[in-house]
Amino acid sequence: MLRQFELLEKIKSYDPQANEDMINRAYVFAMKAHGSQKRASGDPYFSHPIEVAGILTRYKVDTATIVTALLHDTIEDTAATYDEISKQFNEEIARLVDGVTKLTRISFVSDQAKQAENFRKFLLAMSEDIRVLLVKLADRLHNMQTLKHVKKAETRQRIALETMEIYAPLAERIGMGEIKNELEDLAFAELNPDARKSVVRRLDFLRQHGEGLVERIIDGLRKLSAKSGIEAEIHGREKTAHSIWQKMQRNDVGFEQLADIMAFRIIVGSIDDCYRMLGVIHGAYRTVPGRFKDYISTPKPNGYRSLHTGVFGPENHRIELQIRTQEMHEIAENGVAAHWNYKDGGRPDAARQDGPQYRWLRELLEILETAPNPEEFLEHTKLEMFKDQVFCFTPRGDLINLPRGATPVDFAYAVHSEIGDSCVGAKINGRMMPLRTELRNGDQVEVITSKAQTPSPTWDRFVVTGKARAHIRRFVRTQERDQYHSLGRSMLQRAFKETGYEFTEKGLSGVLKTFSQPSVEDLAAQVGAGHITARAVAEAVYPGLKNQPRNDKVVPLGKSRGTAKAGSAGAIPIKGLIPGMAMHFPNCCHPLPGDRIVGIVTTGRGVTIHTIDCDKLEQYNNEPERWLDVGWDNNAGDGGSRVGRVAVTVANTPGSLGDLSTIIAKNGGNITNLKITDRQLDFFDMLIDIEVKNVKHLADIIAALRASTAINTVDRARG
Repeated sequence: MLRQFELLEKIKSYDPQANEDMINRAYVFAMKAHGSQKRASGDPYFSHPIEVAGILTRYKVDTATIVTALLHDTIEDTAATYDEISKQFNEEIARLVDGVTKLTRISFVSDQAKQAENFRKFLLAMSEDIRVLLVKLADRLHNMQTLKHVKKAETRQRIALETMEIYAPLAERIGMGEIKNELEDLAFAELNPDARKSVVRRLDFLRQHGEGLVERIIDGLRKLSAKSGIEAEIHGREKTAHSIWQKMQRNDVGFEQLADIMAFRIIVGSIDDCYRMLGVIHGAYRTVPGRFKDYISTPKPNGYRSLHTGVFGPENHRIELQIRTQEMHEIAENGVAAHWNYKDGGRPDAARQDGPQYRWLRELLEILETAPNPEEFLEHTKLEMFKDQVFCFTPRGDLINLPRGATPVDFAYAVHSEIGDSCVGAKINGRMMPLRTELRNGDQVEVITSKAQTPSPTWDRFVVTGKARAHIRRFVRTQERDQYHSLGRSMLQRAFKETGYEFTEKGLSGVLKTFSQPSVEDLAAQVGAGHITARAVAEAVYPGLKNQPRNDKVVPLGKSRGTAKAGSAGAIPIKGLIPGMAMHFPNCCHPLPGDRIVGIVTTGRGVTIHTIDCDKLEQYNNEPERWLDVGWDNNAGDGGSRVGRVAVTVANTPGSLGDLSTIIAKNGGNITNLKITDRQLDFFDMLIDIEVKNVKHLADIIAALRASTAINTVDRARG
């Protein structure tokens, strides 16, 4: 454990103006507050904040950050309070300590909810002052270094997974590569010890059989730089076991195929020298294809700048080279901590958070405002912190960095949330491409927007950024509620009308407590979603209804099925209901505008629309309360399209399939899916899904197909 004078010596070595008195007072305050508390290792608890402060001295942080490190567990684990710290030190220190403190005094429904709420609070504090994150990372690093003393394997696994998923990516995002690498490797040792041991064994083998290899490679590179007249400082390093394992998994290659198990840093005097040195190396050694990356002209989001290349270097060994200036090297190792400035004795530059490397933090805050609960926020945050990046450009040349696997929809939301909401298409490198296309490094993306467009619920299936997913889900939630409210209101009005009683807002307000709903709108939404039946609400408003026989308009399947009034003038119109939200179209009967239809109320999903002759309706014969008389709006077939399914038998002759598709296209249909269900020598049976306007449109296409000699039979398919 660091002693008080040793800690002060470390701080004074880089900041002679440090507030020695405040640091001493914090040391004594924390020691007294923690008293006789012990850690899992048996060491005095006070050893932990001291070690955290010691870790932070590596990054030459200011006095306030050191004091926060010494006090960071006092509010959480001792009797000390926010007001006490504010009085003993100052408001800034109290705010920083509170930002690091977990919400331990609140009961949560699950460990995940607790973790999510802690992270939400931590992010808010971090957005105010990045020093909160620096202390938290140092705190997590020391906890990981002593993780072996935690007895429960389940607890160790949880802490290691949280470190890998949240804290290591956060360290990477602010450019603190050293802490990131150590956190990942410590977590890797806990999460996958066998894999780590296998990698370490291979590294040990390479060291034994390649004794002096690193020195020989460095010597060869030094001779090359001296010959070209470039002053360079060259260092060799070995990648961490986790980094090697990750590359093996991602690239699906063996240990021997990795080019960058050994990496060499070449530090030169200027940017011009970086490119000169790159030219010298490429002129002397064969390059490894696809290994060159220029992070000087296109820096990473966290401010990282360097040239990366892979070559068959001295003795024909595959090596990775990183070429950078001393300033770039400091930023690569220390990230935001490389920007601390004590010239004015005021607040450090890094705490101001106004650079482009903090854009990700602003986007996390936007997700925080959009997500409905802490758990979903945590999910979106993990998506947002993917480490593998692709770099794309707007038509004006602005750089947009995205996770690997991102699509034009992710790109649109990264530019601005309003552009994402109104996105209808995208040009990638000048060509129109589907919105689910995965973007690649260097792509230029032009987003096409429309004021009439709204986010599609289907986008949630392929977007990969947390920001995009959060905005899409918020839209879906809002629309679903509006749809459920509209549908539920129509169902209530019809239920009251059928019973002969008056539908009034006042009547609904009087039964809100009965159904535990805060408002009439919420009650209607619950009816629309199928959680509460319209009849139950009517009976609650008019209790006398319970003793009256039901008079359901929609008659279940059976002998009396012909009297069903589905689609009658009094039916609830489904105009305005967006498929996939309050209304669903099943794959069993493919209803089209013009078909006689009936609705089945499904708990939590609203209404599923079937044709009146759909075989699936038989299973609801004994549940008349779930049947709903619905009908198409008069303009339901105008402007939009629905999918109709036909069963076709085609002659097995050259050109018959071409004739079939031509006939459908000439009649305004669009094939969306085709499945061959039976192959015979002379004929093929197939099911074809066709986008059409209404049932008449499909009938016209069927008639045109029947007129073709290539088509043997064609009928509308049911199922």
